[in-house]
Amino acid sequence: MVEGLVKPVLQRGQGRGCSLLQWVLAVALCMLGSVANVAHANASGLRIRVIRDRLTLAVAGHPQVYLYGRIDQGAPRRFEQMMRAGRISPGSDIYLSSREGDVAAGMALGRLIRQGGMATHLGAPRKTWPGAGHSRSALCVDACAYAFFGGLYRWAPSGSDRLGFTRPVAGSAPARAYLQSMQVDPAELLAATDAEPGDVAWFGAEPLLKAGAVNNGRLPPTATYDIASPIPSLDLRQVDRKGEHRLTITCRPGRTEVAAYERVGARRARQIAARGARSYLQLDGRTVLPANDGVSAEGDTLVIRRDYPPSDLVDLLFAGTIGAWVDGRSAAFRDGFTIHPWGAYARLKVFYHACWRAAPWPPRMKKAS
Repeated sequence: MVEGLVKPVLQRGQGRGCSLLQWVLAVALCMLGSVANVAHANASGLRIRVIRDRLTLAVAGHPQVYLYGRIDQGAPRRFEQMMRAGRISPGSDIYLSSREGDVAAGMALGRLIRQGGMATHLGAPRKTWPGAGHSRSALCVDACAYAFFGGLYRWAPSGSDRLGFTRPVAGSAPARAYLQSMQVDPAELLAATDAEPGDVAWFGAEPLLKAGAVNNGRLPPTATYDIASPIPSLDLRQVDRKGEHRLTITCRPGRTEVAAYERVGARRARQIAARGARSYLQLDGRTVLPANDGVSAEGDTLVIRRDYPPSDLVDLLFAGTIGAWVDGRSAAFRDGFTIHPWGAYARLKVFYHACWRAAPWPPRMKKAS
């Protein structure tokens, strides 16, 4: 980035007898302008820092926005202005660390974050940033927690980072309505803590998952089926930060057809199908039905197809994770996805029984120990 700033300055100075001092001052002004493009702060309130250099975009895939300090009433307005100006992009990763602030402003920030389809994490600012303090742990309390729940994708706290509310948790009607609009269960949050009134209730990853307060980058799966047809079929889908993943299952007498679909673009789909040496399904990380064929490019979608043993359908439908993968000729090449069907098990059970009624299968053989 600095090279991109320096080169134009050098080119402008070469034909004008530019002195070394002038050159240094010009570079310094350019660098200050660069900082202004990525940082927006209120000395007495929330500081907003945007990182969108090439390395960050190449590694993370999205700009990173750090929100730290006290969440003041003007913070949502400043955040929205940066969104409208394109300085905060849709889909950005938002890193939060704030111990105090205005609760209504926190909710307003959360709505803007959701409007932009952004992801939220806890993350402390770098020590060299203005107002960063000395702690390397992110604490996100009250107003910050409401902003955090605005993320379309929300990652559970890890390490020494902590997320919490001062008791009572979500005590007001507006707070409960806000959480419900963000698909977070206020009653589950309340049940997840035994802190005394006035104390901070800190939440661990498991209670947050149970309350729907975090999803670690995956939206809940959806399952639709046609069980009125003589050939029952199921469409299982899940959206994560990489896109939508889809698995279909069709029950026919004597065999079950499974197909996995990943939209990767027409060119990439053809490349993967041509380079793939082996494709397979994975149930809870266990490889099943590996084969050297069964992969095709259909338009912009990579498709893996298998005939699945009907007697093993229970293993497929009720696995904790269902994966579909293509390996290349070297270990460095692998493409595919994993679906987490938690939350769809009730509908999967209905489909399983419909398959049995439509095309009963013999009891499966006991596997050798």
